[in-house]
Amino acid sequence: MKAILAAAAGALLATAAQAAPAPIERINPPGPDGKPALILKGVIVPAGYETFYLSGQLADPIDPAKRAAVEDFGDTKTQTLSVLKKIKALLAEKGYAMSDVVKMQAFLAADPKTGKIDFMGFNDAFKSEFGSASQPNTVARSTFQVANLVSPMFLVELEVTAVKAK
Repeated sequence: MKAILAAAAGALLATAAQAAPAPIERINPPGPDGKPALILKGVIVPAGYETFYLSGQLADPIDPAKRAAVEDFGDTKTQTLSVLKKIKALLAEKGYAMSDVVKMQAFLAADPKTGKIDFMGFNDAFKSEFGSASQPNTVARSTFQVANLVSPMFLVELEVTAVKAK
């Protein structure tokens, strides 16, 4: 009888140890219009989550044979969509999804045609992956205007952090 009770207690402890961690707290108070904001105020990730830090990613050329000018990579919106597609693939390789992203750092360089960053184009592309009907989670985000990126043809570099239950 003692052996049965000990085995049952052991099974209970093993089940408790495998219980899902507490949920991620996404801090997103409503804006002045009463709707959730485009980006989070912050995120609290409790114990029990694995973290994946992605280095900054740059756009792929529109045509792989052409990679010498900004036009070969597209405008800010096009480059942002390209980078998000690349991030999505890198996450998937490790069993993550865009909904697991909790933090983003965006580095934007001025478009040589206008001399300014295209923040609206960036945000339009961002909304295709975050805070949408198909993927309602959004992220804590910082956006920086930089003098330039690693090469003058790049207008966008994105770095993300994703978490998922262990």
